[in-house]
Amino acid sequence: MPVTPTYPGVYIEEIPSGVRTITGVATSITAFVGRTLRGPTDEPTTINGFADFERVFGGLWTGSWLGYAVRDFYLNGGSQAIIVRLYHPDPPPANGGGGGGGAPPPPAKTAITVGGLTFEAAYPGSWGQRLRVRLDNDVSADVAASMGLTKGDLFNLTVVDTTPGGRTEQYRNLTLKDTPVGTPRRVDRVLAAQSRLLHWKGSFPSTPPAMPSFAADVIDPVSKAEKDLADKLRANPTDPATAERAALTTALNGAAASDGGSLNSDDFIGAGKAGAKQGLYALEKADLFNLLVIPPYTGDPPDVDDTVVAAAAAYCELRRAMLLVDPKSAWTDKDAAKAGVASVATNSRNAALFFPRLRQPDPLRDDQKGNFAPSGAVAGVFARTDTARGVWKAPAGLDASLVGVPELSVPLTDPENGELNPLGINCLRALPAAGRVVWGSRTLQGDDRLASEWKYVPVRRLALYLEESLYRGTQWVVFEPNDEPLWAQIRLNVGAFMQSLFRQGAFQGRTPREAYFVKCDKETTTQDDINRGVVNIVVGFAPLKPAEFVIIQLQQMAGQIAT
Repeated sequence: MPVTPTYPGVYIEEIPSGVRTITGVATSITAFVGRTLRGPTDEPTTINGFADFERVFGGLWTGSWLGYAVRDFYLNGGSQAIIVRLYHPDPPPANGGGGGGGAPPPPAKTAITVGGLTFEAAYPGSWGQRLRVRLDNDVSADVAASMGLTKGDLFNLTVVDTTPGGRTEQYRNLTLKDTPVGTPRRVDRVLAAQSRLLHWKGSFPSTPPAMPSFAADVIDPVSKAEKDLADKLRANPTDPATAERAALTTALNGAAASDGGSLNSDDFIGAGKAGAKQGLYALEKADLFNLLVIPPYTGDPPDVDDTVVAAAAAYCELRRAMLLVDPKSAWTDKDAAKAGVASVATNSRNAALFFPRLRQPDPLRDDQKGNFAPSGAVAGVFARTDTARGVWKAPAGLDASLVGVPELSVPLTDPENGELNPLGINCLRALPAAGRVVWGSRTLQGDDRLASEWKYVPVRRLALYLEESLYRGTQWVVFEPNDEPLWAQIRLNVGAFMQSLFRQGAFQGRTPREAYFVKCDKETTTQDDINRGVVNIVVGFAPLKPAEFVIIQLQQMAGQIAT
């Protein structure tokens, strides 16, 4: 507020400068949606390395191709990823005999009973069979008194994930009792809020269960039998002891939980998924992602349902992201790809298709080579290029090498590449010295016959980057007085952002006037707009187009004839 002078002297008043810096958003956060061995379901989880993926989601798994895509993403320079795990419950097995209905399906979560208390693994899957729970009564009398309870009402809980590299959680001074004002240390509340391994099974009863009997200081379900089995396996590693181990594990943790069945399109885009923010639409709970990868999940060899591809492309247009589309498994040569591109479920300007698949050794199958979808590796190349050169640089060329890819499923020649490229198919090539590289950078509107302004991936991605950055960086404008002072501030701040990109080489042109413009004045915002509370900002830019075709003209010099 202006200073109100009351005495003779000097007054100091700070005046806002009007500068509100617009910060560019991230450009290569990649979302992966599919099946994993463990982890939270229908929840976007951010990871920053493959070690995070192994710890939270179980790493590579023969039951899903998503882990391989994440591995390739980080091998090729990826930085931050968002994982959405989908889980498809097993159907009830068919009834083997006559009479009553079929047997119940296996449970989704592993149940663990210790000292008369029943817990369950935090997330679905058989991984819960590796959990071990211990209880003890080494508790604090002062904590008990502060909650209006006795020391005998409290216990400590320790849960250990025995998977290599698994975590250990310890919770002290828990109780089964409640008070009229509620007990913050009640075991079900603490586990629900803090534990990533264990939850209370079912709803907490109105009548609390009996406290466990601490005949010894520790109740430990890791029995002598299990320790003896471990010693036996160490002494003779070739002895599988499958039946013995299974019987022991069942005795400790109950019936084995299911890792779920194969996914289908309903798991991604089924009825009610969008409203419930589940499946593909669980990404609604993520603030930002730039690239979307859906690894193949159907059949053997696997593919992605066309309905899922179409829905994913439409969703990417809403979220200002790019969808990386994998080739069909039936595309075993150039002709199959050329004929099949017309049946791809989308030609969105926010989608790009890459062909062929990658041939890589599979560490879970004795390093035998198999065909893998390329989208994870290509997303890593996108991220690496963004870091080194910027989002306006095409993620293709000799620098766009594919790390960890010894072969391609379909070797392509220059003429074959020349047939596919005009159709909007980005080819992966094996070039001398460079190895396997990305050799195309067109969107699915890159077909020459469409004459689209969004023909090239870097042009489209730069536009999305500008849209998202300006959308987030101009939120302060809302509810400001809509007149020339506001318009001048908008021109100043948006112009400063565009100038910074021009200095980095993001646009065509030798001068800012040739490269971009920002307009916000009485020409863009009329009096009628002002009356309706509308301010119009017009931003134009001259994008850099990739040098897709390099033509070198050679000419013999004729001998000069003196005249």
